[in-house]
Amino acid sequence: MATHTTHPDIIKRLKRIEGHLKSVVVMLEEGRGCLDIAQQLQAIENAVEKAKKTLIHDHIDHCLEFAAGTDAQQGRAAINEFKEITKYL
Repeated sequence: MATHTTHPDIIKRLKRIEGHLKSVVVMLEEGRGCLDIAQQLQAIENAVEKAKKTLIHDHIDHCLEFAAGTDAQQGRAAINEFKEITKYL
């Protein structure tokens, strides 16, 4: 597995999200208001979306650089992977 330059930052972000999600579980257990919980879940959703986009954009950059510097068959495989990952944007 190749590690991209953004992976350490994404890991940090996901660990923060994990902590945030645990706090939302506590909010539910404590019977906090639905509005507060919905706001927190929206924040988590936005953070996950940002982590996903960062990961995908980094992969696309890496994939395109790889495709440009390889033979035709490897380049085609990289382009196909690029097309496949863009559906998650």
